[in-house]
Amino acid sequence: MKLNQNFIKHTIDGQTVVVPTADAQFHGLVQGNKSVEVIMDCLENDTTEDEIVEVLYNRFDGDKEVMRADVRDVISKLKGIGAIDD
Repeated sequence: MKLNQNFIKHTIDGQTVVVPTADAQFHGLVQGNKSVEVIMDCLENDTTEDEIVEVLYNRFDGDKEVMRADVRDVISKLKGIGAIDD
């Protein structure tokens, strides 16, 4: 999976914002924290859920299964607005 070309990631003052281009069906902003920033960085290239979880686990302290649930939640929301290509 990969970030759809009609969405752009910006980081402003430590906040990650996903912005749709004019060609996107979704019109709005998606905001996130440092974890979402890492997820979005991973999605700039073709990746898998497991690869994203590993990157998060290596970067942050925490339970891997909680991270996996958070990744699934973010991916589900991004898919819901058409921001991820499978």
